[in-house]
Amino acid sequence: MKAGIHPHYVDAKIVCACGAEYPTRSIKPELHVEICGACHPFYTGKQKIVDTEGRVEKFMQRYGKKMEEQKKSKN
Repeated sequence: MKAGIHPHYVDAKIVCACGAEYPTRSIKPELHVEICGACHPFYTGKQKIVDTEGRVEKFMQRYGKKMEEQKKSKN
């Protein structure tokens, strides 16, 4: 390997929004994530919507009324 071209590799800590912390190694000393294995719905079995960009809200604004009307017309 060439000397002087690779970043410095240090012990790091991953911090989740739920408060869980995981030790690892990275070029950054601390990494922040929004969701981890301790709070992800797939691993916990609890249903919750994980939407950081407002996609669900945009979908409901766009198609929510149409879907409700279709359900009413079928009944």
